[in-house]
Amino acid sequence: MLYLYYIIPVLIACFVFTARWGKKLKPLLFLWLALFGSQYVCAQDNPVDTAKKTATPASKPIIKLRKTPIDSSGNNYGYLLNDDKEYNKTYPVWKPLVEVMGVNVFTWTMDRYILNESFSHIGPASWKYNLRKGWQWDDDRFGVNFIAHPYTGSMYFNAARSQGYGYFASMPFAASGSLMWEYFGEETRPSYNDIINTTMNGAFLGEIFYRLSSNILDDRATGADRAWREIFAGVVDPVRGLNRLFEGKSFRKTGKEVYQKEPLNITLFAGVHKINTDNNTVFGNGPTDVLFNVQVDYGNPFEDRSRKPFDYFKFRTEFSFGSSRKILDNVLGYGVLFGGNANIGKLSMLYGAFQYYDYWDNMTFELGALGFGGGVVARYPITNAITVYSTAHVAGIPLAGNSTRFGPDTSQVRDYTYNAGGEAKFTATINWGKYVTTSVEYYFYLLHAYVGPQSNNHISILKPRITVLLFKNVSAGFEHFIYYDDRYIKTLPAIYSVRTEQKIFLSMFLEGNQHKHDFEQR
Repeated sequence: MLYLYYIIPVLIACFVFTARWGKKLKPLLFLWLALFGSQYVCAQDNPVDTAKKTATPASKPIIKLRKTPIDSSGNNYGYLLNDDKEYNKTYPVWKPLVEVMGVNVFTWTMDRYILNESFSHIGPASWKYNLRKGWQWDDDRFGVNFIAHPYTGSMYFNAARSQGYGYFASMPFAASGSLMWEYFGEETRPSYNDIINTTMNGAFLGEIFYRLSSNILDDRATGADRAWREIFAGVVDPVRGLNRLFEGKSFRKTGKEVYQKEPLNITLFAGVHKINTDNNTVFGNGPTDVLFNVQVDYGNPFEDRSRKPFDYFKFRTEFSFGSSRKILDNVLGYGVLFGGNANIGKLSMLYGAFQYYDYWDNMTFELGALGFGGGVVARYPITNAITVYSTAHVAGIPLAGNSTRFGPDTSQVRDYTYNAGGEAKFTATINWGKYVTTSVEYYFYLLHAYVGPQSNNHISILKPRITVLLFKNVSAGFEHFIYYDDRYIKTLPAIYSVRTEQKIFLSMFLEGNQHKHDFEQR
């Protein structure tokens, strides 16, 4: 199996530095990309036995539903369906709780003595004030609330996840870490949005980091190969890396695989995008910036098996360098919580409940959303050369942040409203043989602002794209991005705006050997 591991730490490092320190460490982002992006894109893993797939007869449409795999210990690729409990035991509750406290102490120390943040000047007086005054909706800037807090939540989450607790069992540790911080880690009053984002979106990011680090780790490896795996897994999931070091797992050697792994594909994009600042124009005035995008596809949605949280997920991060202080342009993803598979003739589907994470922060708009809902991922081969891939998702949004009627700005305070509502997402991709791929993505958000100017927002995002294969797994592509915003404010006239972007890029599709043709080309 050709693993695509070593680009992941680059993504995580850029993600963390941008989320926490932003423009101050912009040169460091380029350093990470330059040092590790080209040299460690791929690494060869020890081969594992692969179960042979049996073809379903296509003579008549047969609807087949399966809730459990035939072999409960492994998937069709020879990987474990669960971490081996013999080597990944569940530790007592006090141990991850102490580690959660340690994360808060470390974060506060950095804020107080390195960054000298005003909110870090805490003591008995601030603790008493927070306990007496109670909760509020805070005024922190957008990136702090919808990126920094979820990332901190992922560390709380992985304090438990890396010590034998499952997805849902690790969530209370994220909540407890958030409560500690809200009351005692900063002088400002505890906020509703922080505990929601830290707990729920923290669990989302935490599980993704845990899964990716599992794909990197191999306790059978030795020498330099083992050392690099431990280092890069620690970059992806720092709390897990520390736990492995303290518990001796970084140095143990096993005779078998002990971590759940799933097939992994990575697509890299690099190019330029024109940001049109004029309203209601297709090709307007505006700057041209450099873009870098990473998309991770984890797991095969069309494998017949039972599903637990994040056995399958998609995760995409895009960086923009140029005219704006906003480097982290968007972070989007979804992961299955539970579901099953269905086969109707040539049509293969995964259906189930999903968790969604949306973060957009650019010159056009700010939008962050936490979602839970249902979805379908489907594949239909029209001919041997032409295949259609599609997804459809509908979800409720308990918490969202959305830029005001004036759009995003560069202030260091809240310039957005808090909202609730719903979202729908549809994608369709057609592989026209091996040379051309066309796709369209459509997102719709219906949001009601309950903190800030009372309003209802109808936001649509439409992204048609075409890519053409140049050689091997390298393609050239063009994408047209259209952002629609219909804003209905109680005390003001309705606002209708349309903004566009155009992207020209090169992409590299890195597909695992055991995962051939399970996904659309990008």
